[in-house]
Amino acid sequence: MVLANFLGVVLLMELIAGGYRFGADGLSMNYYVFNCPLAEPIVRSTVTSALQSDPTLAAALVRMHFHDCWIQGCDGSILLDSTKGNTAEKDSPGNLSVRGFELIDDVKEQLENQCPGVVSCADIVAMAAREAVSWSGGPVYDIPKGRKDGRRSKIEDTINLPFPTFNASELVRVFGQRGFSAQDMVALSGAHTLGVARCSSFKTRLSDPVDPTMDSDFSKALAKTCSGGDNAEQPFDVTRNNFDSFYFQALQRKAGVLFSDQTLYNSPKTKAIVNNYAMNQAMFFFDFQQAMVKMSLLDVKEGSKGEVRADCRKVN
Repeated sequence: MVLANFLGVVLLMELIAGGYRFGADGLSMNYYVFNCPLAEPIVRSTVTSALQSDPTLAAALVRMHFHDCWIQGCDGSILLDSTKGNTAEKDSPGNLSVRGFELIDDVKEQLENQCPGVVSCADIVAMAAREAVSWSGGPVYDIPKGRKDGRRSKIEDTINLPFPTFNASELVRVFGQRGFSAQDMVALSGAHTLGVARCSSFKTRLSDPVDPTMDSDFSKALAKTCSGGDNAEQPFDVTRNNFDSFYFQALQRKAGVLFSDQTLYNSPKTKAIVNNYAMNQAMFFFDFQQAMVKMSLLDVKEGSKGEVRADCRKVN
C-alpha cells in the first residue's frame, strides 16, 4: 500500500513537471484553485460520507465514470435524464445497473451554492470515481480538471459499450480503437475488484454446455446465484468493497464472473499481465492509475465545445 501510494505521488509529480496542463483550452490539475477552491474538498467529503453509509457505491461511481467517458467522451452525458423526445444513455440496458446519480446531484447542489456555474458535472463524476478508488484502498491519484458538459445523450450510442461476452481479442481491439494498450485494458478491467455482476450478465455461461473455462465448483456457485433470478448479484471477488488484486487471483482460479473477465486469463495476449497483477498489487495500482488518467481525458469537451450545467440531469 505504501509503495502504491508512493508511486501515485511520483506519477503526480511527473504530471506537475509537465506543466499541469492538458489540452489546448487548459485542462489542469489545479483548475479550480482560484475560481472554486472548495470544489475538491466538497467532492471528497460528500463522497466519503456516502461511502461510509454505503460502501457498495464505490463500484457504482467507478462504473459511472467509465460508462460516461466511453460514450461521447467524459462529458457527463450519462447523467442526463430522458425527455419526451429522447431516450438518454442512462436508460440503456447497458446502464441500468449504474447508480449514484443522487450523490452527484448532492455534490452539484453544494458546488452551485458555493460557486455557481463553475464546476462541471463531468468533472464531478471523474473526481467522485477517483475518491471512490482511494477510499476503497486503491491507489491515490489526481486527474486534470476543466471538462465541460456535453449536450447529447442518446440510448443508441451505448451500443459501443464493451459487452460482457467479448473475448480478449475483441477487448484488445475495441480498447485499442480508443487509444488503450492491452495492458491499459487489463488494468482498467481490474476495477471489477469492486462490486458485483447480475445474473443476466453471465447466465449464458451456465447454459448447456457450461462454459468450460470456469472451475466446476465456481460454475455451481454461479448457478446457485442465478436461482434468485436475473437481478441476483454475484461479487467479482471475495472482497467486493475493497480495491485489491484479488480479482486477478480469481481469474487464475478460473473464477472470473463474466466471460469478458475470464478471457483475460485464457488468452495468450493478456495472461501474463493478469499473472503480474495477481502477484504484484503495486504494479496493478500503478498501471491502473495511469490508465484512469488516460481514460479521464477521452474526448473531453473544453471551452465553447460544452457547458457547465446548473442541473446535471438536464442541459441548460
